[in-house]
Amino acid sequence: MASAASLTSFALLLGAAASALTPWPDTQARPAPGTTSVGTFVVAHRGASAYAPEHTAEAYRLAIAQGAEYVEQDLGVTSDGVLVCTHDTMLERTSDVRERFPDRFTEVTRNGRVERHWYIDSLTLAEVKQLDAGSWFDPKFAGAKMLTFQEAIDIVKGKAGLFPELKTPARFRARGFDPEALVADALRRNGLVGVTFKGRPVVHLQVFEEDSVRRLARVLPEVPRSFLIGSADGAKRWLTPAGLAEVKTFATGIAPAYQIVERMPDLVAQAHAAGLTVVPYTFALRPAKDPYPDAPAEWRKAIDDSLRTLPTTREALTMAMRRFVEQHKVDGLFTDNPDLFPR
Repeated sequence: MASAASLTSFALLLGAAASALTPWPDTQARPAPGTTSVGTFVVAHRGASAYAPEHTAEAYRLAIAQGAEYVEQDLGVTSDGVLVCTHDTMLERTSDVRERFPDRFTEVTRNGRVERHWYIDSLTLAEVKQLDAGSWFDPKFAGAKMLTFQEAIDIVKGKAGLFPELKTPARFRARGFDPEALVADALRRNGLVGVTFKGRPVVHLQVFEEDSVRRLARVLPEVPRSFLIGSADGAKRWLTPAGLAEVKTFATGIAPAYQIVERMPDLVAQAHAAGLTVVPYTFALRPAKDPYPDAPAEWRKAIDDSLRTLPTTREALTMAMRRFVEQHKVDGLFTDNPDLFPR
């Protein structure tokens, strides 16, 4: 990762991972023969992001080829109001923005230290399209481009469902944009509201911010929407019978970090009893190298603890997903490796 502050989104995903994590299964375990995962859907996390640079056409097309029922798009907004697919609000981790636009940074002070960051909402779409979004992942993807939401729809529509996440919508709203309206307009314009694909809703929305999920409930009541929950405080607030009943008033499901589901074995049954779906994130292999080498010292232990819980073999990752399907009975799950889902 290019800088400490660009880890903000990762911190949300990490959430409660710093304490009481449940280890993944024995890495030598093998999936039991004859078992199936019929009924549970797979969301390709940022596309098939284990094999291609996240949120590029290459990652999305590979996810479809690997059988993902849904392909995820994280959505940010450019300075000229266009929805683009990017996980990070800051672009330095997954592009050459520093070299391409060296003077377009914003200075941010964190813990007494001044940092420079290149935000998605500081560039126009035309400028974003000049970035190389592939070389950071592997030189063979040099020249891969960031996608607009419309381009993502054009790639995925008719081949899989879409699972967009609105990233930091309050930030974009403070800058004069209406991210919920932008998403609603795009979905309606493409005929993706109130329709199904292979028996499932063609679109499923997700957000970490309660206010945004409530806004989506008003502008897109026909579209399923999950409330993302990754922190211990979030679990304490929302993942109780009373909290789940309240969630049901503005969401159709929850999307908790998998660690939370591990620590709360009755959560899925309680959510189902409240009429909510459960789609945990994110099932992935342990990376060969530290993906966040510039993390601030106060986050280091949490990151290291989280990475240590990830499986080291393909078989173990498949076994972990199988366990969530068969024991926890989740409705779907996010993975970087759609090809390893137990089918």
